[in-house]
This record gives sequence, structure tokens and C-alpha cells, in this order.
Amino acid sequence: MERKIIYQKDGYILRLTQKEDAMEYYENNFNPIDPDIVRLTGSQSSYTQDEVVNFFISCIDAKDRYDFVLIDPEGHIVGESVINEIDYELKSANFRIAIFHHQARGQGIGTWMINQTLSFAFDVLKLHRISLDVFSFNKRAIHTYEKVGFKHEGVLRDAIKDGDQYADDILMSILEDEWRKMKSQKHS
Repeated sequence: MERKIIYQKDGYILRLTQKEDAMEYYENNFNPIDPDIVRLTGSQSSYTQDEVVNFFISCIDAKDRYDFVLIDPEGHIVGESVINEIDYELKSANFRIAIFHHQARGQGIGTWMINQTLSFAFDVLKLHRISLDVFSFNKRAIHTYEKVGFKHEGVLRDAIKDGDQYADDILMSILEDEWRKMKSQKHS
């Protein structure tokens, strides 16, 4: 797959990862990691440079995933969107997204990233189904996923902890025909 796929909006760039992005990705997003990202993604609260850089590089060569980085107008990596766990026989995959910095949130960039990544998944990779899971307390993400066409499939009740409280893990998906219908409605 050509690694030159690039999308642009309002000075932001979304493109497939490159090996030379690894150190910037670590330094700007995991050194340290935003506590909100830890909470909203269920991530660890700290990672070593080797853990992040080695994982990042291994993802580039993996056959079952495509990782995109979000670059802000100043040229820094501030987010990612990922299509992973691709099953080419079933034409299905998992999706995840993170905007690591507060200043890039709340501007519609996340919605744009999701739309571009779904376009890549359905138009370029020719997938049929994209699924995700999101924590019930991540209201902004749930709203955004619904806005771009993801449907609720189920709930894993009390599957995670948010501090001392239990929370649900919500399962969502979007199918190829649903994506095409949403896309055509936006252009009409």
C-alpha cells in the first residue's frame, strides 16, 4: 500500500504513519501522557520510550492494520486514527481514534479524522464492516461516532472501572452501505 495518502483540513494533516514519526509520536504524546487520554481509552498511565517507539514501528509493517497520525498546523503529531484487527476474508476491522492534546479537541477535527479514516477503510481497502468500543462516560466520542453513522450493537455492562465506579463498554459498528448512505446525504 502506498504510504503517501494524505488528507488536509484547516492546517491539520492526517496521513499514514512513517518510521521517522516514531520519536515525535512518543515525545509529544506519551512523555507524559494526558490523564484524560488514560481515562478515556483505558490506557496505561505511563510508557517507556522503547515500548512506544518499538510498537509504533511494528505497526507500520503489520499486515492487519493501518495507522494514521494527525499533525497540527505547527507540524506536531497530536493524534491518531487506526484501523486494526483487519480480517480480509470477512472484510471487517476494528477502529480507534485519539486526539492527545486538548487544544485540538472540540473543533470538529475528530469527526473529520473519523470520516477520512472510514473513507479509506471502505473506499480504498474495500472493507464491509468497521467496529469499535467506547466507554459509557466518553459522551463526546459516543456523540461523534453516532454523528458519522456508527450504530449501537450492544453493551458490556459494568465491564470497566472509572475510578471507584463501574462503567459500561459500548459496542458500535458501521457497515459499508450505511457509510455510503451517510456520505451521499452529506453531498446532497
